[in-house]
Amino acid sequence: MIEAFFNIEIMKAAWPIVLTGLWNTILLSLIVVPLGLLGGLILALLASIKHPLVRWPLMAWVDFFRAFPPLVLLVLLFAGLPFAGLELGGFACVAIAFFLNTGSYYGEIFRAGIDSVPAGQVEAARSTGLGRMQAMRYVVLPQAVRNVMPDLLSNTLEVVKLTSLGSVVAVPELLYEARQAQSITYNPTPIVMAAVIYFLLLWPLVRLLSRLENRALASRR
Repeated sequence: MIEAFFNIEIMKAAWPIVLTGLWNTILLSLIVVPLGLLGGLILALLASIKHPLVRWPLMAWVDFFRAFPPLVLLVLLFAGLPFAGLELGGFACVAIAFFLNTGSYYGEIFRAGIDSVPAGQVEAARSTGLGRMQAMRYVVLPQAVRNVMPDLLSNTLEVVKLTSLGSVVAVPELLYEARQAQSITYNPTPIVMAAVIYFLLLWPLVRLLSRLENRALASRR
């Protein structure tokens, strides 16, 4: 068991390769998470427009990309776009796929947060002379983000874990490099290393999420 899954010599040999994958995973997360947040915020702000010509297409967009499997979307972008004359790299395909998919989830979270702010808050802000967008920026959004912070953090955890899908389109993230090291060493130890790194990377966020959830429950009592 030790030789197969926790081989020290293989760990030493595979560490530079796995470390490269770790940095790429962090870089990928720093790209796709802000993109998803930005896309979600745009969708949530558009959802505040009640006109049917905006509302119904927006609902269709969000429902479609929430229902569409992110792996299928990623493969479609990577393998399908070249047939349309547009060839993108793996990083770009992952960024676009995550922008479309996770942006829809973030959008619903932001929308729920905006809806949780009492309408009287907006009316009071408008009565002080603030415009619609100013009231949204200075009054509604800060409260909305605070109200849904546990959900935002939970979705961010899922997004970071989903970056491992990049290995399917040869993005040299953590899982991809661990598999490369495994193919060289003929030993699963690099995969175990990747699993441990994922745990150490995400566990602090999991604990933070638990604290925020407990605090939210305590405030409702």
